[in-house]
Amino acid sequence: MTTHDTLAVPARSQSLGRFGSRFAALAFWLLLAVLYGVLRPETFLTAGTFQTIFGSQQALVFLTAALLCTIIVGEFVDMSVASNFGFAAVLVAVLTVNEHWNVWLAAVAAVAVSTLVGLVNGWLTVLLGVNTIVVTLGMGTFLLGLGLWITDLTPVSGLPYDFAQIALHPIGSLPVGFYEGVALMLVFAYVMRFTPLGRNMRFVGANREVSRLAGIRVNRLRLGAFTVAGLIAGVGGVVAAAATGGFDATVSQSYLLPIFAATFLGTAILEPGKFNPLGTLLAVYFLATGILGLQLLGAAGWVSSVFYGGVLVIAVTISTLLHRRVF
Repeated sequence: MTTHDTLAVPARSQSLGRFGSRFAALAFWLLLAVLYGVLRPETFLTAGTFQTIFGSQQALVFLTAALLCTIIVGEFVDMSVASNFGFAAVLVAVLTVNEHWNVWLAAVAAVAVSTLVGLVNGWLTVLLGVNTIVVTLGMGTFLLGLGLWITDLTPVSGLPYDFAQIALHPIGSLPVGFYEGVALMLVFAYVMRFTPLGRNMRFVGANREVSRLAGIRVNRLRLGAFTVAGLIAGVGGVVAAAATGGFDATVSQSYLLPIFAATFLGTAILEPGKFNPLGTLLAVYFLATGILGLQLLGAAGWVSSVFYGGVLVIAVTISTLLHRRVF
């Protein structure tokens, strides 16, 4: 065996290892789908199942995108993103149905308020140095209470049919909301991979002090990340309200565990060890497949909490191990 051959073997092994780590989760997703298809072919292998998995996850896609904005710059625990999303959904419904605003004006107002919430989170965290968990947990609780107050503890519904089309208009066999979520993640992925902004966000998340010494405006990026997270959460809330015709303020808290589970699971897909938009997008549908399959097998309602909690622990563990390998 020549020296060239000796060196080529480890290189091929490393290449196969990288390929395996990037696509192992996708292979497991496929195996999971095959398993459910074998166990419940009459219910799982249907167009309805496909539409449920891919056509009903818009809220999680928008929420994970919002969470990624802050996580990538090193702010790992934005606990307010779900409540911000829910408050935007509630606000557009209340302004339209109860206060008789034009629905499009109400939607703009809701997104503006959510963006302002993100800005306030950033101002308190970045400029005043208050702990991120304290700020976002407090803000999330505040927004939940505010949402319950303005709805008088009851769900608000009755948004116009035309408004619903921004989320439900069918394109092929899926609602337009699916394509909006995919487009959002594709744009996010492009920014992260091909623009100076994305590279700077990665640098800031990896090491703030080194980034500052390199001339990157660290605080501006962190503040911008919180603000854009609020904007995305607001848009997602408006789309969710359009899809359901209204919103229940208490529902938003049920999204918190799934969005963290999907975001951390995404670090094991496509770009191992890194928070990445496309990996997170695929993780959302991976989790949706797992939950729906268990429900079709007759699992009780509590199984979703067990599944999401277990996936979150496993995903964080995998993320930590992969991060050590990358760095």
